[in-house]
Amino acid sequence: QVQLVESGGGLVQAGGSLRLSCAASENIFSLNAVGWYRRAPGNERELVAAISSGGSTNYADSVKGRFTISRDNAKKMVYLQMNSLKPEDTAVYYCTADGRYNNGRRWGPSWGQGTQVTVSS
Repeated sequence: QVQLVESGGGLVQAGGSLRLSCAASENIFSLNAVGWYRRAPGNERELVAAISSGGSTNYADSVKGRFTISRDNAKKMVYLQMNSLKPEDTAVYYCTADGRYNNGRRWGPSWGQGTQVTVSS
């Protein structure tokens, strides 16, 4: 099963920005639908943003206008640009995706291990 690897998390002050990246751990043909989720301590996991294979996007109301999900199909990467960060954005962020191997076989949905985002006030 394909593993996903997130990167780009860290500690930032309120109002700052971070860009998260999501990549597959092995050579694949494609990433199809991709989502970014987060889980804050004591909370359930919630969808932050998603992007379809065709590029359609949707966002949680709490991040609209601040976060942007995008994809680079040539690099098979998906990004989450997070601007105007707030302390309530503090969470572990996970990406999830499905896609196809080079032989056309489907894989996923797979999840990454998560990357910590901490926003200080």
